[in-house]
Amino acid sequence: MFTEKQISEIKNHLEKAQNPVFFFDNDLDGLCSFLLLQRYIGRGKGVAIKSFPELDENYFRKVDELSADYIFILDKPLVSEGFVERVREKNIPIVWIDHHSIDTEISDFADYYNPFLNKPSTNEPVTALCYQIVQKKEDLWIGVLGSVADYYLPEFYNEFSDKYPDLAIDTKDPFEVIYNSKIGEIAKILSNGLKDTITNVVIMLRFLLKTNSPYDILEENSKTHNLHKRSNQIDQKYQRLLGNAKAFGNGKLLFFRYSGDLSVSGELSNNLKYLFPKRIIVVVYVKDTRANLSLRGKNIKEVFLKAIQGLQGATGGGHDDAVGGQIQSKDLDKFKEKLEELI
Repeated sequence: MFTEKQISEIKNHLEKAQNPVFFFDNDLDGLCSFLLLQRYIGRGKGVAIKSFPELDENYFRKVDELSADYIFILDKPLVSEGFVERVREKNIPIVWIDHHSIDTEISDFADYYNPFLNKPSTNEPVTALCYQIVQKKEDLWIGVLGSVADYYLPEFYNEFSDKYPDLAIDTKDPFEVIYNSKIGEIAKILSNGLKDTITNVVIMLRFLLKTNSPYDILEENSKTHNLHKRSNQIDQKYQRLLGNAKAFGNGKLLFFRYSGDLSVSGELSNNLKYLFPKRIIVVVYVKDTRANLSLRGKNIKEVFLKAIQGLQGATGGGHDDAVGGQIQSKDLDKFKEKLEELI
């Protein structure tokens, strides 16, 4: 968790920011982190980052469009040099909050906060960290939502369970919460909503910034009709992919490759790890010349980084047991062969 000094510093940045832009990773941890901070100060716009693996230079145009006086980067492990240079030209302060393990020092272009660098080192989801900062009891459900969606049960889950007993289940396993509870159902709806068009994502953000209760999301009405419709469409495709993936292999490695118009590698790899906890999970989404990878398994980061050594243009990182990466699709067979050797 953050220290009192770190919390005080971040609050000070939030108070000084009159028109901030919040760049957040395109998942529930990123989304809920943005919601907690924006609802705390009541100012600023949110922009989901869909570039991988870094926040790239193209997103700087949003800083100009929104006339931002502050930049907050949430749940993103990398920022491109091009983006940094553009920010330096404008002399706009950056506050960067992350929880991924890092191998290099962060330069002085941002006020960087990551509990991985604290002593003792931790890596709670950014949502849990942002709730630690704001401590708004009416937004407790947002703090839990983003945390369990990142497969982490926060220390305030029991408080949430007491307040919303029909949304929670009695367990210490975040996978059980995400797949077998009503708050998990809400997570699925919003996660699918992030995969919609930019216009519809913006509409969803506006709705969520005004939402007073998690029940508002579960209820299908005129405000949530399109959100539910889109979620159901995506879920049908997702369930077909999951069914196909479950049939792949019986050994230690489950290696599933797919393509098409829907990228859900992270969701698939997490779900497969829940279903097959003793197996190493590799989900590959192929689009044109690139292959996006999502891997789950004990100490899989170390194995993954060794497997991509020597592959031109290969990138990736994340947590010890959960990583994402990208390689050229022509290198997939070589990558799989090396991976099988290593495990």
